[in-house]
Amino acid sequence: MEFFLLIIALLFATILIVGLGERIKLPYPILMLIVATLAGFLPFIPELHIEPELILPIFLPPLLFATAQRSSWSVFRLRWKALIRLAVVLIVVTAGAVAATSLVFAPFLSIPLAIALGAIVAPPDPVSVDAIATKVKMPRRLTSLLETEGLFNDAMAIVLFQLAVTAMLNGTEVGFNLVPSFLIGAALAILVGFIMAWIVGALNRFVPNLAARCAATLVAPYAVYMLAEEIHASGVVAVVVLALELGRRDRPQDSQERLTRRAFWEVLEMLATGLAFGMMGLEMNSVIQEEGSNLIRFIPGVAAICVVVILVRTLWMFGTYHLPNTLRGMNKVSAAKDSLVLTWCGMRGLATLALALALPKVTADGTPIEGRNFVVVAACTVLLATLVVPGLTLPVLMRVLKLRDNDQATKKARRALARRAEDVAVKTLKTNMDLHDLPENYRHVVTRRMHDLHNILLSDPDTHDAITDEKYTQLRAVITKADAIQSTALAAARDELLQARREPGVDPHMVDEIMLRIDRRTATLDR
Repeated sequence: MEFFLLIIALLFATILIVGLGERIKLPYPILMLIVATLAGFLPFIPELHIEPELILPIFLPPLLFATAQRSSWSVFRLRWKALIRLAVVLIVVTAGAVAATSLVFAPFLSIPLAIALGAIVAPPDPVSVDAIATKVKMPRRLTSLLETEGLFNDAMAIVLFQLAVTAMLNGTEVGFNLVPSFLIGAALAILVGFIMAWIVGALNRFVPNLAARCAATLVAPYAVYMLAEEIHASGVVAVVVLALELGRRDRPQDSQERLTRRAFWEVLEMLATGLAFGMMGLEMNSVIQEEGSNLIRFIPGVAAICVVVILVRTLWMFGTYHLPNTLRGMNKVSAAKDSLVLTWCGMRGLATLALALALPKVTADGTPIEGRNFVVVAACTVLLATLVVPGLTLPVLMRVLKLRDNDQATKKARRALARRAEDVAVKTLKTNMDLHDLPENYRHVVTRRMHDLHNILLSDPDTHDAITDEKYTQLRAVITKADAIQSTALAAARDELLQARREPGVDPHMVDEIMLRIDRRTATLDR
């Protein structure tokens, strides 16, 4: 019973701390980590114990799915080279550098445990990046690259982590089977993800209930993750593929489902993130109480690991982004600014937390793992250094670099998408024979609405009310028919946007923003 009460308390604390974070302009996950660590010193707080092997299956599937829904296959086709550089090679390089550093400063670590530590602190977190980058209005060319990096780097890090943990538990060495293991696991995971997406699509066609269809998007990530892990494939890759494929299969008529699903996942993502950071805070408190003054001996090694993590990312971004772009003709100053921001946004988050919590406490024969507490402290410190500092200073950095005001292409692309949706809606309206059956004044209202659609989609939805008219509210049947005509035109606009979302070079995040407004428009037609 104490366990469940503590979980409920952490969820309520998340709600309160989200509000506090909004007021004092701090990321709520970090506040949750600090508050939970301090709360652990209270005598009435029980010890929270979850088996390490359950941590990854509990937290990773829903949060990866929530993040992957914001991307699309076209983004990966466009950025596949960057994906390999950042989500695969950079993870291996960072993990190797951290492992070597930790062995120098903490020689009591075994080689597998050092590699596990490298894998834990290597992957940046797309959830953290998205939460902070959207508040400072970062150019979409940068946030899109960061989000793409964050989706698949967890897969590489987890493969490294699992190989290292297996070697540590069995007393063996980490072999050179990393690359074939990753490639085979990724290939199997892609297949499993596509199969699960087909199953979910079939269920959605069979089940008419809106709540049940939304529930399928919660059950499916867990199912595909567990199935992939059961056949020794990558559960992370399977979840990401599932989310991307379901996005590709999205239908124009599912506007109400998209609105419900979006609200559902926003709540779930917030609570799951808060719970994970809260659990890590309690784990950190346990380490502090267990080690006591011995924590001082961790300081040099932990500080060196933080420096290495930041330094490796800095050198990598300037070497793989700044130099190639300047050679291709990009302005050197602009390339340097972009590289600095990409370095600044190497924020660690949920994957680092989950992997640190998933680290076993004993080997296969029951022997305590020496150095585990050092790994937990190092993971928390890297997380604080890469999340708190950028979270507090990124707004200032963006103002100094003047990047927020330089991205006119974003406004132009958003305007083009809104115009594209309007053109299709107007064209559909002109071919709708039912429009001519409406009285002249209602026909005028409907036509004006569709011709003004791009302004509606680009304006604040709260300040752009529907056109009102006393006569418009008098005849229910006419209103219903007018709404049906508008719905047909808006459905065509949604279909056009879904087509655009699949095209290379089109930002799926931007499409989703405009799609949300069309969905809201459809849901709030006068009834």
